[in-house]
Amino acid sequence: MPAGIMIPARNMPSMIGRNGSVGGFGLSSGLSLGQIENHKGPESQRSVEMFQPNLMEAGQLLPLDMPQNTSESDVPRIREDDFDSATKSGSENQEGASGEDQDPRPNKKKRYHRHTQHQIQEMEAFFKECPHPDDKQRKELSRELGLEPLQVKFWFQNKRTQIKTQHERHENTQLRTENDKLRADNMRFREALGNASCPNCGGPTAIGEMSFDEHHLRLENARLREEIDRISAIAAKYVGKPVVSYPLLSPSSVPPRPLELGIGGGFGGQPAGIGGDMYGGAAGDLLRSISGPTEADKPIIIELAVAAMEELIGMAQMGDPLWLTTLDGTTTVLNEDEYIRSFPRGIGPKPAGFNCEASRETAVVIMNHVSLVEILMDVNQWSTVFSGIVSRAMTLEVLSTGVAGNYNGALQVMTAELQVPSPLVPTRESYFVRYCKQHGDGTWAVVDVSLDNLRPSPSARCRRRPSGCLIQEMPNGYSKVIWVEHVEVDDRGVHNLYKQLVSSGHAFGAKRWIATLDRQCERLACAMATNIPTVDVGVITNQDGRKSMLKLAERMVISFCAGVSASTAHTWTTLSGTGADDVRVMTRKSVDDPGRPPGIVLSAATSFWLPVSPKRVFEFLRDENSRSEWDILSNGGVVQEMAHIANGRDTGNCVSLLRVNSANSSQSNMLILQESCADSTGSFVIYAPVDIVAMNVVLNGGDPDYVALLPSGFAILPDGTTAHGGSIGDTGNGGSLLTVAFQILVDSVPTAKLSLGSVATVNNLIACTVERIKTALSVGCSLKKGCILEKWEGVGNFGL
Repeated sequence: MPAGIMIPARNMPSMIGRNGSVGGFGLSSGLSLGQIENHKGPESQRSVEMFQPNLMEAGQLLPLDMPQNTSESDVPRIREDDFDSATKSGSENQEGASGEDQDPRPNKKKRYHRHTQHQIQEMEAFFKECPHPDDKQRKELSRELGLEPLQVKFWFQNKRTQIKTQHERHENTQLRTENDKLRADNMRFREALGNASCPNCGGPTAIGEMSFDEHHLRLENARLREEIDRISAIAAKYVGKPVVSYPLLSPSSVPPRPLELGIGGGFGGQPAGIGGDMYGGAAGDLLRSISGPTEADKPIIIELAVAAMEELIGMAQMGDPLWLTTLDGTTTVLNEDEYIRSFPRGIGPKPAGFNCEASRETAVVIMNHVSLVEILMDVNQWSTVFSGIVSRAMTLEVLSTGVAGNYNGALQVMTAELQVPSPLVPTRESYFVRYCKQHGDGTWAVVDVSLDNLRPSPSARCRRRPSGCLIQEMPNGYSKVIWVEHVEVDDRGVHNLYKQLVSSGHAFGAKRWIATLDRQCERLACAMATNIPTVDVGVITNQDGRKSMLKLAERMVISFCAGVSASTAHTWTTLSGTGADDVRVMTRKSVDDPGRPPGIVLSAATSFWLPVSPKRVFEFLRDENSRSEWDILSNGGVVQEMAHIANGRDTGNCVSLLRVNSANSSQSNMLILQESCADSTGSFVIYAPVDIVAMNVVLNGGDPDYVALLPSGFAILPDGTTAHGGSIGDTGNGGSLLTVAFQILVDSVPTAKLSLGSVATVNNLIACTVERIKTALSVGCSLKKGCILEKWEGVGNFGL
């Protein structure tokens, strides 16, 4: 695994690059109903200044420095005169202040004591390690240096103010440079407009005869004016100067800016949003019904984002008593009373009937901090990396693209739908602002906070308090990520099977986000690796072939995850069954999509509990040697792995190309593309039949976007019954929540009617697969031979 990696450009639609290009294939891949029936077998304060979170004005105390159980706690607030005298210099402190204050003689000067060089050096060294010492640390340091704890406290406050001022001065210089550049461009465009001439006769351009170039310049000029106004407003907050408005064209002479500006998704310019609808979708759902913010809303959004950034930093860095460790020492829980005391501002009290879910997790991932920021601020990359969690996401408007050519100060209004891979758990829709800020060299923070107060909705069931991550640069291309998730949600719609997992906070919590990020960083590192060992049989060493196959598998996983949840874009229908074994089905039409076979696609999914550890279920389902025990369509044939690509340090994380050698010599062999992946919060085994000719093109580095896929597979989650929520690595008494899902082409004509017979056949297929899995894992279930097997009599050959 390489020491460090770089993410592709932010405007790339996929994590893996594309190579080559091929046209459509004559043979469509995917599981079709005709193939099943021809085969034989059994069964998501207004004074705060923009882009300056945590700004400490002179005479204010930082909330994080307020002592809890110290001698200084006897003084609730330091008087302004004492504080000013204490902050005259980073290395001066007042002696005998109280005595001097009582002296009635106004001409007597106050005496000051300058710290020794040794004291300054010691405090400088300690500041590098811990700029926010607590009461215990300040007392220890004052004892070592022979100072009063209050002197140490003031010195650290002064030092932090000095560092903050330096950062502000640097950013101010960058803003001025940017402003000057934009002003120069503006003047150049104005001069060009004033000297415009007719391209035909060379004379001055008359009104109403605007050339194409001039029209383009006018549009560009309008955009630059808005950019200048925005940068000037930001600069005014730093330097205290009034905003300068530059006279350009009259706004009435320029067409209104299209909403597409807010869909740019950062610097790439590609349309933002993913997964809005796979096969047409629903046009009137909540995500698409929300419009961008109004001009009156924008100042409120900016203030809310800056306050949220300050809260996120505190939530990520503070310990006890804000975060309390559980008795077993495995997790931390939020002290809600301390949270309210520490962060009195926010988005208001918790709504009635809502539950609070708060969690914090830390991990070191194999990706540099710049690339991580790009992923989080590009909605397409974010949705791709977290496809198991993010069902759909859109950027409604970009309020700021950042300064100095990066995402520092970037502000985006977004909507997202978050999911658990099961139709039994309702998705969580959020309307929020995402704010990115750099906090010193190599440290970034990205925060989300709900904007539901701007768009009240009676159907809103989830709102995000300040949530996000703090990213710190580490050597060799690694990054330390501290993830905080804090939401309030009405989870009464969750099925009883998943209530324990959801209520524990592990279904949507920080642990799941950071485990997914860690696994995806490993996946990308493996995709970019060049030192591939050639000793193992079946390992794909062709770099172009590896990238194409991984990109195809990535699309397969995204398609599976988008089609298995209870998204509002889906309309599930429950078929026969009882309780948790109900099978949910839905139909979609596939038209003009080279990545899917055309026609009517029937999706079927069911979730159930197994008294078996998630690790055991995952190993059983991913192993090609045990595939014939549950896969009806392999029809007893021998399954052989032809090629594979490792996806991480866990041997179970890989992409495989499987071949089913039919026991009947008259039947053709079948190829199956499979990706198996697992982390501490869940696992997937996803597969799809693929065309042999198409896979040969992909393995040679061809374009995988034209390979038709209809993925099926399994999502495995811990049942949450253990004290810490369970995990995939557990081998104890915890059970598993298994979701089985199929996508089947029931008719190649998109306008055809869906027959009840097709639905019944798919229902039997998924029921038979469930029974086989239960039997193979020895959970006391037997095949219903008089029912399911009888319905599969006469099923013939399956092949491509």
